[in-house]
Amino acid sequence: MAAPNSTTFSHLTFILVGIPGLELWHPWISIPFALMYTAAVLGNCGLLLLIATQRRLHEPMFIFLSMLAVADLLLSTCTVPNTLVIFWFGPKDISFTSCLTQVYFVHFGVAVESGVLVAMGFDRYVAVCDPLRYTTNLTNEKIGKIAMVIIIGSFCIIVPDVFLLKRLPFCASNIIPHSYCEHIGVARLACADISLNIWYGLAVPIVAFILDLLFIAVSYVLILRAVFKLPTKDARQRTLSTCGSHVCIILLFYTSALFTLLTHRFGHNIPKHIHILLANLYVLVPPMLNPIVYGMKTKQLREQIGCLLSRKWK
Repeated sequence: MAAPNSTTFSHLTFILVGIPGLELWHPWISIPFALMYTAAVLGNCGLLLLIATQRRLHEPMFIFLSMLAVADLLLSTCTVPNTLVIFWFGPKDISFTSCLTQVYFVHFGVAVESGVLVAMGFDRYVAVCDPLRYTTNLTNEKIGKIAMVIIIGSFCIIVPDVFLLKRLPFCASNIIPHSYCEHIGVARLACADISLNIWYGLAVPIVAFILDLLFIAVSYVLILRAVFKLPTKDARQRTLSTCGSHVCIILLFYTSALFTLLTHRFGHNIPKHIHILLANLYVLVPPMLNPIVYGMKTKQLREQIGCLLSRKWK
């Protein structure tokens, strides 16, 4: 323990316990978690490798998809390995600095992923509503600027979480009933007023998600309006098919994100182990399913995978 003054103390380390109430089941829970994490890493790394090596995929849509894959890898890798260690070997010590670092990267990964989904919605809007100017509107330079805006914006939104936690004194329990460090979960261990943490930790994600969803919704309203003006049914179906994978990813990400956020803040009647289990699945299931959904729904990806397999077979 370190003593900042005579009345307050702050822990140097915390103890992560995994999923409270399910300790006896940890070894069994670790099996699907390890399999899903392996699938997420292999799927997203494979997607990145495919996009990097196939020149036909060097298009804005697939560049944004590679950004999504990087965000997925960041989100899952900064949490799941730590969770598996707890499941296999029991409660794990983590320094306060490491805990703050994990808080930052967990929330930063979520913010970046949300921003990338907005950019992908804009990409689909330009592709459908202004196809003749698609390559001139979305040059590599403009895509780079969009990526920088997403990264800088996410940093500015999330970094206050770290300073809001750093200012708090921790003089009671140092046991975190979670498998990774999360802003409000850590703040609730403080022996001080955490109203600012609660309101910032709740208002900022909800406002950011609502704004992002609003931009995506506007994009798809304009896309649908353009689609129904197309002359043939086949043209409409092909256009909607290209947007189908993005819609699936949007529903998967925002539904799980908002459900986890709201139940963690307001679901007082939901058992603690359900909260933590949902929080773990939230950082694991979307990264695992994103490359699968895109691989199944995107014709160009399927064709490139088929070409690679046929070459290897020959």
